[in-house]
Amino acid sequence: MDKREISEILNDIGVLLEIKGESFFKSKAYYEASRTIELLEEDIETLVKEDRLKDIKGFGEALTKKISELVQTGKLEYYDELKKSIPQGLMEMLRIPGLGPKKVRAIHEQLGIDSIGELKYACVENRLRKLPGFGDKTQHKVLEGIENLGKYAGRYHYPFAEAMADEITTSLKASGLIIRCSEAGSLRRKKEIVKDIDIIASSDRSQEVMEVFTTHPLVVQVTSKGTTKSSVVLAGGINADLRVVSDEEYPYALHHFTGSKEHNTALRHIAKQEGIKVNEYGLFRGEELIKCRSEEDIFKVFGMSYIPPELRENNGELEAAASGGIPRLLEMQHIKGVFHAHSNYSDGSNTIEEMVKYCMDKGYKYLGITDHSQTAYYAGGLKVDDIKRQHEEIDRLNEKYAGFKVLKGIELDILPDGSVDYDEDTLECFDFTIASVHSSFKMDEDKMTERVIKAIKNRFVNILGHPTGRLLLSREPFKISMTEIINTAVDEGVILEINANPHRLDLDWRFCKAAKEAGCKFVISPDAHMLDGIDDMVYGVNIARKGWLTVEDVINTMDLSKMDKLFSR
Repeated sequence: MDKREISEILNDIGVLLEIKGESFFKSKAYYEASRTIELLEEDIETLVKEDRLKDIKGFGEALTKKISELVQTGKLEYYDELKKSIPQGLMEMLRIPGLGPKKVRAIHEQLGIDSIGELKYACVENRLRKLPGFGDKTQHKVLEGIENLGKYAGRYHYPFAEAMADEITTSLKASGLIIRCSEAGSLRRKKEIVKDIDIIASSDRSQEVMEVFTTHPLVVQVTSKGTTKSSVVLAGGINADLRVVSDEEYPYALHHFTGSKEHNTALRHIAKQEGIKVNEYGLFRGEELIKCRSEEDIFKVFGMSYIPPELRENNGELEAAASGGIPRLLEMQHIKGVFHAHSNYSDGSNTIEEMVKYCMDKGYKYLGITDHSQTAYYAGGLKVDDIKRQHEEIDRLNEKYAGFKVLKGIELDILPDGSVDYDEDTLECFDFTIASVHSSFKMDEDKMTERVIKAIKNRFVNILGHPTGRLLLSREPFKISMTEIINTAVDEGVILEINANPHRLDLDWRFCKAAKEAGCKFVISPDAHMLDGIDDMVYGVNIARKGWLTVEDVINTMDLSKMDKLFSR
């Protein structure tokens, strides 16, 4: 192990000790030793072999022994054990500009955060700014730093990839060189996580199209350039491919590169039984091309109705299309109101009235305010007096804004024993409640399932919020039997939330179809903590569509007149 590596390890030890809250002088000794080793002119192996490390100023017996162990074995047991004692995510958080060991320790100890993903979500929820020594400015810088760190991670939240693809396709369409153009791949299928961007265009001037693509301002590197396919790296690190085909080939290419791989394989199997070959260039019966002007025409060849891209996951869509069973999927225009929004009574940025005006401008008819309950002290959870004050304000707003309704809600913490905040008299005063798990994520499956089922059976609980607790790209879902949760929710008349925040998108679309078939109802909620968070509703609609949901399945497509019956337990 060379001097540079040893120096880095000694520095890491100092940082780890600071995070653990050890004396700064202990950390300082390792920082100074790191610097000394870095500046050494003599060979470190020679110093160890000749037992001369102890002669260096500041190097006591313990430090000399550790450095010798590194030089002789290439590892240090003390360092390994120290790393094990601290969540790896805390060290990763130090890569964020402005976050030193003391602030990382404060974030971990006071908010229970141990990963960058959780930290980012805490910033979105305005939790960081309330910590002593932080504030709005620090929170903004941390969030900005996190965004920069995530640029080259190789996996991206859907909104980021969507925004990049939109800029590229807008430029291509504005060039006047293309006939048709669309994103493809997982982005077109509205997957919650996207690895890269696929774009398909038709043109008879492909070389000029490629020039527009490869010289786009978002492009930071061209990895390959041809007349039919080019690949680039965009700002933010995401890869993008453009394929240019003739307009005759366009529908086949669009279908093929939209995927999924499993959907395409299943369709090829069906086609083979009918003597048809399917690929990105066309449908062929022998050498004869079966002409299709659109994807709709492709499915018609097999006696199928059109399959929306969101459903193309080989999850029964081909069978449903053959029997006329593709549902009319939910669309954004069907949404009439918003549930699960946080105001400045807890950890939101805006007043209730500001949120009301924003929703009215968006064409919504109602808004359910759901600030955190009192157990969520870290998020400014509401005491009983806060609730009374808030409800008085909501009553005034409902008088002021005729034709729009503000609903009195609360986001209840599901406590480890399955109980929820407040006594029954307090719970009676809400129009509806959302119950969510915000702590003790590492319970085993049986205990977590029992915990959530107990909450669902509470007669004051109307909605189960973000049912699996996941944070995309940062926190895995907690262990829970969703089959039992779904069945209990059906029995109790509790609604499952599709949390539309793009960092959650929880309930996972993979559970939606089964829950629908079991008889569940759903609500799409933005979990908004600021005004533009309300716009996340569209991402929830994407997930609902991937889960085969229709207008009838989602409660916030309903008029308010039906809500009282829906929320009565």
